[in-house]
Amino acid sequence: MYKDIRLHGMAGDQTEYFVMVVGNEAYQRYFFNIVQEEGQLRIFSPGNELVITSEGITYQGNGGNFCEYMFGVEQPSADLAKPDIINRLVMYGAHADESGAARFSDHTSGSDTFDAIFFEGNAVCNYYFFVHSNLLSRKLKNQQEELVKQLGKTIKRSEAVGDERDDTLISEIFPLLSDDAAQLFVVKLVNRYHREYRNLFRSFYFRNKKISDEDFGRLTELAARYRIDRYQQERIRIDVMYRNPANKRIVDEYRNILLGCNRKGEISNLDNARLTRLKTLSVRNKIPGALFYTLDEMLKKGRNLKSVDERDYVAATRQILEGIFFREIEIESRIDREDMYKLVQAKKKAMENRDHVFDQLLLDASKVCDEKIRDGADSALMDGFSYLITYLDRYDSVANLISQLAFMENVRINEEMLCGLQEHKAAFDNLRSDCFHELFIKDLFTNAYLGSFGRRKIKAMMEGLSAIEVGVSNIDELQSTLIEIDHEERISGVLLELVRDRIRNFYSRFSTRAEQEALRHEVVEELKNKKHSTGSVPDHLFNEAIFTIRKEAIYLNTLLPQIIAERNIGLREDFLENSGLDRFFVEELERDYYEMNGLDIEGLYQIRKGLN
Repeated sequence: MYKDIRLHGMAGDQTEYFVMVVGNEAYQRYFFNIVQEEGQLRIFSPGNELVITSEGITYQGNGGNFCEYMFGVEQPSADLAKPDIINRLVMYGAHADESGAARFSDHTSGSDTFDAIFFEGNAVCNYYFFVHSNLLSRKLKNQQEELVKQLGKTIKRSEAVGDERDDTLISEIFPLLSDDAAQLFVVKLVNRYHREYRNLFRSFYFRNKKISDEDFGRLTELAARYRIDRYQQERIRIDVMYRNPANKRIVDEYRNILLGCNRKGEISNLDNARLTRLKTLSVRNKIPGALFYTLDEMLKKGRNLKSVDERDYVAATRQILEGIFFREIEIESRIDREDMYKLVQAKKKAMENRDHVFDQLLLDASKVCDEKIRDGADSALMDGFSYLITYLDRYDSVANLISQLAFMENVRINEEMLCGLQEHKAAFDNLRSDCFHELFIKDLFTNAYLGSFGRRKIKAMMEGLSAIEVGVSNIDELQSTLIEIDHEERISGVLLELVRDRIRNFYSRFSTRAEQEALRHEVVEELKNKKHSTGSVPDHLFNEAIFTIRKEAIYLNTLLPQIIAERNIGLREDFLENSGLDRFFVEELERDYYEMNGLDIEGLYQIRKGLN
């Protein structure tokens, strides 16, 4: 029966270490010594050594390091393609050859600073290990290959790594050595500052998937006190948001669809519709777009997915950029309004299709600009290119703000944001009359996922901006209107959940006036207790909640079984268009119905395929 010994301490101000030595004779051998004057801890076995200093570690011998992958950071496509691989494993002296196969060498010694460890690996927790066993080969490169074969599969798939369940981790990997006399050395390194930031952000985000101004202030203060750089803050936040169960489902489904496309070598119209739907959901669920862009790039890298001939907007972009930057003698000539309008429209279509060719054309143009200026061209050439980039950046800013207003609640509606929208609207309308509406609003109002509150906010925004332009309103009035709608949206959402929960648990019937009044009284009190509201609930909000729940029940119990049996896409769309129900929630109801009844989820996708 194996035993383990553990050492715990601090290296520097923020790195905590846990040393675990496992073996049947763990208590009968010396395995560490401390150099007091140098502040070092040395862990060793015959042929192996790992030294912890105040700045980092040095190592030699066999072994390597592993950690849980943080989502949103690059990982090998081979690992990304296998959902069960959740951990990163790096063996000393190993590298990948041209085919991607692992190759090992005898050169395994090295060193890592703590900054590099928590930057290249997991921002919070990383493990190092080595093994002493007389059953291993004499050459280090052979030892490394043998350890990968024995332990690699389990280490890369163990949930105990991310959960930091060290007892479970040890019980999973030590028996795989199949050597009663073996010793396993595991060193866990934890960045205490990053862990505290992660835990605080997770507590805020998992509570209601929102970060209030007060919570954001606390996070900013903590990051400043511990000097956590912005990149680490961002990757920690992205990882936490991904691990929210609702978010994880969306992102994993997006990844699985892309993996299927890779296997087929093409993206079908149905696949494209699914990906578009998931991107819309990601905005609603506040999932950073960087997650999806990262997946796109990692899964498409090195793969030539089949596609149609070059799209019209790509051809138009190429013609404009080549005419200005590549072929024209007067390269510094300015882009006129019509050219700029075509480029902005091309960017819009490229984003809708997740087409990175547009961005690549801009990158190529930027490089040619740099080269021509380096070779003596007028620096005004870069001014013209900067004008182009400024408009495209404007597009990104406006698209992001309007998506937030349309699909999210509790958006930070402030004076700066609205002044920016006013400025952007004037700039786009300067290209062509009503350009702003055409780019950002026209298609939005045909989006099936746009809810009633989102529609109200966008309509109020456009009316408010128009009123400001003619001098009959101001930014303060527009801000007050949008905040009022947003507040009503939050109350409506909480009210619907409370009423739905009360009906599910206490009121099997709620058709009589008395039953509804009793229900209203309980809900109002609960809203007050949870500090969502201090007054009474408006009649129209309460009545709408009751009506919504009735419509959901009709759909789930009557229409959906008929839709599935008849594969009646038209009936589904007719109900959703006329009922006014939130499509996001209806799709969750459908998914739950399929899972509860053991139905093939592919059938649900086929029913939805008529929705673009």
